[in-house]
Amino acid sequence: MQAQAKRDFKNSLFHEFARIGKAVASDRRLEIIDLLAQAERTVEELALETAQSVANTSQHLQVLRQAQLVETRRSGPFIHYRLADERVTRLWVALREVGEARLAEVDRLVATYLTDRSTLQAIDTRELKRRLKDGGTVLLDVRPAVEYATGHIAGAVSIPITELASRLKELPKDKTIVAYCRGPYCVFADEAASLLLGKGFQAVRLTGGYPDWKIAGGAVMSSAHA
Repeated sequence: MQAQAKRDFKNSLFHEFARIGKAVASDRRLEIIDLLAQAERTVEELALETAQSVANTSQHLQVLRQAQLVETRRSGPFIHYRLADERVTRLWVALREVGEARLAEVDRLVATYLTDRSTLQAIDTRELKRRLKDGGTVLLDVRPAVEYATGHIAGAVSIPITELASRLKELPKDKTIVAYCRGPYCVFADEAASLLLGKGFQAVRLTGGYPDWKIAGGAVMSSAHA
């Protein structure tokens, strides 16, 4: 291959890779990816979750679709969006982890807005695997029911955070309850652990969420199509 041909090849190749970088170079699109890592959603559902207009949400989704990071399926009048495959989830988690390691502002934001987190005991995925083998642990998924149905950590029971206060009788007080939700910056697990501790339960939160567990090779299950 001649020198100019080599240069043309590399220019074209890195241009294609840059399409991915451009597609994720938006805080709103990253939030959409984070949500789609839990379950597929319609434009309207994503707009509601991200506090955007349907028009803006649709534009962001088109950028992600053009970069082939999301796919669609039609159900009646609705178009449902989902991540193209697990590699997109891995890309998001890797980007998040680099940010956590290199950007001091991330730690400052967590300390500022998640002020109650320091009072809660937390365990990571490795410790959860050990506890599940030993028994004596109830794994509680406090995400919305549609996300649990799409995929959840094997053995977890589903009580959405909005229903937890009214369903406490379903949980045992003689076992440790590990609450988990969407990821490290989702507050559902924090809220669940705080509520349970206040009601006399033994409770801890999982530092990561369902996507983190899944890409780490943990056992998962699906109970229905979202």
